[in-house]
Amino acid sequence: MPYASGRVIHDADAHIMETPGFLEDHLEARYRAAVTDSVLFPRHEGFHNTRLKAQPATEIDETQIMLAKNWDALGSSIKQDRPRSIDLLGFASQLMFTTALLNYSSVLEGGRDADLTYAVARAHTRHMVDFCSVDRRLLATGYVPLVDFDRTAKAAREAIEMGAKALMIPSRCPDDHSPSHIGFDPLWAIAQEAGLPIVFHVGGGGKLLEDAWFNNGLPPVPDFHGGDDNFKSIDYMAIAYPPMKALTALVVDRVLDRFPRLKFGVIEQGASWVPGWMRNMDSAHNAFYKNEERLQKMSLKPSEFVKRQVRVTPYPHEDAGWIIANTGDEVCLFSSDYPHVEGGRHPIKRFEASMEKAGTSEHQKQRFYCDNFVDLMGAGLAPELRIAA
Repeated sequence: MPYASGRVIHDADAHIMETPGFLEDHLEARYRAAVTDSVLFPRHEGFHNTRLKAQPATEIDETQIMLAKNWDALGSSIKQDRPRSIDLLGFASQLMFTTALLNYSSVLEGGRDADLTYAVARAHTRHMVDFCSVDRRLLATGYVPLVDFDRTAKAAREAIEMGAKALMIPSRCPDDHSPSHIGFDPLWAIAQEAGLPIVFHVGGGGKLLEDAWFNNGLPPVPDFHGGDDNFKSIDYMAIAYPPMKALTALVVDRVLDRFPRLKFGVIEQGASWVPGWMRNMDSAHNAFYKNEERLQKMSLKPSEFVKRQVRVTPYPHEDAGWIIANTGDEVCLFSSDYPHVEGGRHPIKRFEASMEKAGTSEHQKQRFYCDNFVDLMGAGLAPELRIAA
């Protein structure tokens, strides 16, 4: 029996586990010398030392599909094994993200070589589309930098032509302009016309906290994985800040108002912050309404734009039932984070326990596990996958 059974479940967050040199087949030749593993991943020694550890499918204990993690998980690195993986997981589809390039925006987008920045974005999209080509249930994300207005619009068109089903942008604010700048209107128009969502993912917010925050005079503490360069409790608390700021700018500067069919996803950045953020935006709307024409022109309250157009994935350890009750039925999405450790061994069990405690209705569960994802993905989800229980 598949891990997910008894209802239709779409997975809003799943990953490829890349190995060193993975970009070589996808990056244009003239950029390869400039983009080495040590340039892209200067702090991640574990990545440099990685070897292809994924076992052939014949050696996998299929009853343990959610227990093996990272490179040891079925279909994590070998694309031909991924269809069997999703069969065993039982998800109707998976929205697929990179692992190695999640910190791409903080490494390259702060530089001044726009050609290189967009070249790596194209390589990322080729890589994702190629991996996902083995199964229609795998939905590739394409990367679209926000460095240059004209190149961004071109990158969006190219990603869609390649076969991307969602456009990932950084939540990190570009150096010279807001993500809500009117120069990006072609990007929003392209995505809306194509019926595809814009998504943020953890890692795209740049450096979360300055190093000084960790100089507390005490011994170092291990991160979530037992190492020392991933999230710890303090910078975990800052994960929500970049998407919160980016989305606030997009709401207040009326991007969501002017592009009412455009959906935004906030993936693997938690959701406990969302109810308070929605209320804070409504409060700001009320406080500054008299003097800001942009607020006066809004057709809805900020929180109503969130309910209409923003979809967010809670972590399994969060109180998902409380979040659903305080954001609205439309906002939250299920995600497994497969095959990452952070997703846990039984996310469905943890979500169910939280929702039982909160008295979440069957209608709300249907929205959480299935319908909100279908709404987010729009034309990115093939008709045969747009299943309702």
